[in-house]
Amino acid sequence: MISTKYPSEHQEQVAFINWFRSNYPNYFIFAVPNGGNRNKIEATRLKKEGVTAGVPDLIALGMSKVCFIEMKRQKGGRLSKIQKDTIPKIEQLGFEVLVCYGFKDAVEKFEGLQWKKIQ
Repeated sequence: MISTKYPSEHQEQVAFINWFRSNYPNYFIFAVPNGGNRNKIEATRLKKEGVTAGVPDLIALGMSKVCFIEMKRQKGGRLSKIQKDTIPKIEQLGFEVLVCYGFKDAVEKFEGLQWKKIQ
């Protein structure tokens, strides 16, 4: 096993989810489970149900707002070709898409959207 001083994408995403839910408790955020290893039968079944490669990892819903968030590692994280093709399609529909390299980057970019915190 190769060790690195940088957290995994999973660790970064978990940290962001926890931060979001703590700071925006009246909004809703959820993961899109596109990744992972699946057998051929399960992959075919999920594609028929609408699972689509390239869709960002997270969707955040606020007061009449939607933000898609693609999490990557701080170092070495890169968008795949399908993500590079999919993200502009989402943006053309008028939605925000953040590509974030680690937890801190995700927080900074999300806070830059200036979503109003509601009680």
